[in-house]
Amino acid sequence: MIIDLTDTTSSEIASALLRARRHAGSPAMGMVGTIVVVVDEASHHDAMKAANEAGREHPSRVLVAILRPGRGAAGLDAEVRVGEGIPGEAVLLRLHGELAKVPESVITPLLLPDSPVIVWWPGGGPKVPNEDPLGHLGRRRVTDAAATRRSAVDFSARAAGYEPGDTDFGWTRLTPWRALLAAALDQYPTKVTGAEVVSARGNPSADLLAAWLQCRLGVPVEQKTSRGPGITAARLFTPAGPIALTRPDGAVATFSVPGQPDRPVALKRRNTSELLSEELRRLDPDDVYARTLACLVEREALPADAKKVSAADRRSTQGAAKKAAARTAKVEGKAASAELEASASGRTRGAKKKAPAAKKTSAAARSARKKATPATSSTRKTATKSTAKKATAAKKGTSKKVAGRS
Repeated sequence: MIIDLTDTTSSEIASALLRARRHAGSPAMGMVGTIVVVVDEASHHDAMKAANEAGREHPSRVLVAILRPGRGAAGLDAEVRVGEGIPGEAVLLRLHGELAKVPESVITPLLLPDSPVIVWWPGGGPKVPNEDPLGHLGRRRVTDAAATRRSAVDFSARAAGYEPGDTDFGWTRLTPWRALLAAALDQYPTKVTGAEVVSARGNPSADLLAAWLQCRLGVPVEQKTSRGPGITAARLFTPAGPIALTRPDGAVATFSVPGQPDRPVALKRRNTSELLSEELRRLDPDDVYARTLACLVEREALPADAKKVSAADRRSTQGAAKKAAARTAKVEGKAASAELEASASGRTRGAKKKAPAAKKTSAAARSARKKATPATSSTRKTATKSTAKKATAAKKGTSKKVAGRS
């Protein structure tokens, strides 16, 4: 259900929300908080879509404020949306003229009572979020340094004006990177002599990751540029070789540890709704982000040489990696030779097993010949005797004939 209100007030918007909720058949509110989105006209559609998608996990009242300051008359236009695939309630507010300079006067009456308020600036955010009129209403204040239109984000101002509840999507994007690197050192505890972060130019998440590594490990962290997208590699240099996490395509990373085979890791670039959902799961202050901001300010004050990994450390890790590769190749070669020897010995044992059978066959043949030989000799003797008898008889007959003639 969509209700359009022109030149309206906050009370009329609240009444329209109540009517729309009753018309939708859900008079009870099952929402857990209010999300205030401060955005411009060009990007309000994507911001509202991301907030509604995050609301599927955290049903909320979404108030999208489009500020249009100018010399025109003060005015307020609203668009109320309830139902039609929206998990909670959504209100699109357009503040004109002088009213855009005091947006808190319109937003405050529309906040859900006794529930947390999250203020989100998709287009970057103010230098000090807590000093913003709308930011002062929120329990959590979410900015996005990667979406700022300025050339670089002034993290020093944010560090100086940090208040519990401040956070940035540039820091949220690092959650899987930080988890994998911390897990690598837990599984393979070793001394880290340096680190390296490779990313696209001007990536604020890479700055925060380098500051976090330098703060937690106490080693120099060098930053290098690549074609992206985002962060493409993070390496920890150790005496045994580098622990590397490389992601050249923005979807699947390769996790490398000295002496272990490479493993693929799912590390896709998350969209805005996923980042917002993560921030809605945690409403307590992010102390690690606060310390990282302070470390980032200290890191920016360091000379360029202090941010580079020494050539000796890099050579030692490269040499260790080569030795590890050589050891792996040696072990694989030994395994292959052992397999060949095993197969050769198997063939030899098979030949030996066949040899006794051949011997048995020849012995049987000899015994058969022995058995057959006496029969043959006796046959020959019998034939000889019969031949001799016939010859004797023939002689006797011949002698009788001779005697008769005589």
